[in-house]
Amino acid sequence: MCNRYETPTQIETERFWHLGRDNAPAVWPRAVFPRAPGPFIRRARDAAGYERELIVGQWGLIPWFAKEPKLKFPTNNARSEELEAKASYKDPWKRGQRCIIPASTFDEPNWETGKNVWWQFKRADGDPWGLAGLWNTWIDKATGEVHESYTMLTTNADDHPLMRRMHKPDPKAPADKQDKRSVIPLDAADFDQWLEGTADQAKKLMKLAPVEVFESYPLAAAQAELR
Repeated sequence: MCNRYETPTQIETERFWHLGRDNAPAVWPRAVFPRAPGPFIRRARDAAGYERELIVGQWGLIPWFAKEPKLKFPTNNARSEELEAKASYKDPWKRGQRCIIPASTFDEPNWETGKNVWWQFKRADGDPWGLAGLWNTWIDKATGEVHESYTMLTTNADDHPLMRRMHKPDPKAPADKQDKRSVIPLDAADFDQWLEGTADQAKKLMKLAPVEVFESYPLAAAQAELR
């Protein structure tokens, strides 16, 4: 599960995802935490054909049944295996409301020393991550205010050489049944299919990238080098 990531700038996002320059100036924090505003890219809702649009919304999907936008339960991460069944996500998944979450880096906890050591992950090629997500639009019935929101999808990482090292191990579960989780990096060649393809096509894209795609290091060491 991911609870912190950093985003590219708006200009960097527009350039990499070919969004054009007609987007309104957007404001979001560079470091995004759950329930904070962050950018995501989806298929443009009002376009006649296929286009991408940049949206800013809450990192933590607001489901249709929510009484208010500030939820009492976390929805910033969603297990990809549960999208078709879980109440918070099944309708957006059924409607094809998939999105791409731009990230320069994301952080995960490593417990191999017995203590939490935060690690940071970049792409080895220097490109931004395009992480798989799901979005929703929630409207306040009392005020009519529109709230955009999104969740970051995760998948099992027990067999991944790098990502299985993250998160606190469950002492009650065997090594091959830990259900370590990871965000899902999308290949650039798959961006369009993720946004406009069928559910079955999207399912085939929900996999982890090869270990050589990742550049990773303890976050404290990286920060020390910058001082």
